[in-house]
Amino acid sequence: MNYQAVIGLEVHVQLKTDTKIFCGCSTRFGASPNSQTCPVCLGMPGALPVLNRKVVEFAIRAGLATNCRIAPRSVFARKNYFYPDLPKGYQISQFELPICQNGHLDIEVDGGVKRIGITRIHMEEDAGKLVHSDVPGLGSGSGVDLNRACTPLLEIVSEPDLRSADEAVAYLRKLHQIVVYLGISDGNMEEGSFRCDANVSVMPVGSTTFGTRTETKNVNSFRFVKQAIEYEIERQIELLGEGGKVVQETRLFDPNSGETRSMRGKEEAHDYRYFPDPDLVPLVISNDWVADVALSLPELPEARRSRYRSELGLSDYDAEVLTATREMAEYFEACIALGAPAKGAANWVMGEVTRALNEAGKGIAECPVAPARLTALLQLIEKGTISGKIAKTVFDEMWTSGKAPEAIVEEKGLVQVSDTGEIERIIDGIMAANMGQVEEFRGGKEKVFGFFVGQVMRASRGKANPAVVNELLLKKLKG
Repeated sequence: MNYQAVIGLEVHVQLKTDTKIFCGCSTRFGASPNSQTCPVCLGMPGALPVLNRKVVEFAIRAGLATNCRIAPRSVFARKNYFYPDLPKGYQISQFELPICQNGHLDIEVDGGVKRIGITRIHMEEDAGKLVHSDVPGLGSGSGVDLNRACTPLLEIVSEPDLRSADEAVAYLRKLHQIVVYLGISDGNMEEGSFRCDANVSVMPVGSTTFGTRTETKNVNSFRFVKQAIEYEIERQIELLGEGGKVVQETRLFDPNSGETRSMRGKEEAHDYRYFPDPDLVPLVISNDWVADVALSLPELPEARRSRYRSELGLSDYDAEVLTATREMAEYFEACIALGAPAKGAANWVMGEVTRALNEAGKGIAECPVAPARLTALLQLIEKGTISGKIAKTVFDEMWTSGKAPEAIVEEKGLVQVSDTGEIERIIDGIMAANMGQVEEFRGGKEKVFGFFVGQVMRASRGKANPAVVNELLLKKLKG
């Protein structure tokens, strides 16, 4: 029997606020264990939560960017379960009345576009984490670090509209790009700022009845998500093919083996005994607040790509690369605003700028060549003051010295030679020294032309204007 996968994703996005969702403790990553805690996030009796307004604003941003309806009234609930890193014995989340509902994202699949529904986005607090280690002389042990407890999260729940691991990864990549563009999360997957629970089931092709699903928890890389989903699809199909049954359960992905393994039976909503949190009043959001947040949203990648193609005449590839991060897009647009030609700026940002950043291990926000300096360099090329080849030398000097391109060109005598008389003298000398190659060209071996261009550029130390060189050289070689 042929089977079809059915996949839904629950994505946890850690928000980039300075303080936690219900208290004033710092959210800084990497601090000493339990150094960023207080009675509220430690779950002390009598300590009352106070909602962080910035978390609500970030949730509204995420909802608007994913085409959700923003609920005018939403409610926080207590999700009851026991775990060593959950001091209160419950997690404050949202259940029946989340802040955002009924959204969607469009992803590109097999040359077309597919719409993936978003069921809901809700706010919640994160739990702490267990730290397992070996203590010299005492053996292995576990500790609890509650710095992460009460850190603000958004849980973004998709509809079960995904049908392959590749579709799941495409959806995740787009969602990741959006939350980073919005400035609501750093999206650092290694630190757990963007992690995914994958719900996977299979059903016979042509069926409309979903099979029993499993949930693979806390997968924190696109590659691992793809591997986990593919393994789980294959495991379930093989199990059904042997006459077995898929058990609804929570599973963990082992990146070393590329396999999932059973963790515990899958809980249902009633197992958590949700009820409204009595310490937090219902959240009421005015239309004016939603409108203000909407006005503050940046232009998102999809809209930017469309504009780059229609207004700037860039290719799909160029638009895709330049909008990969908000910082790169803003650097590129700063160059355009200063008068740089669109295609020239695109080529240099994607080429020399990206190369130098990669070699230095820096992001574009740390680029020592400001947009104004790169624009000035491109304008020197446009004016014919320097060639594109010399410009790369000038750029490297700009990168290390921080000097303006005009100053470097003047100091090093790099002005391009466009004087036809001087270029003709160079060409005449090279032709006289290479009469054999001249005869080869005149005999029809036109590939020799490249040899002469190289010789002229070498003799001029790269300063000769390539357009003038080509024109004069062709005229003289043809006699």
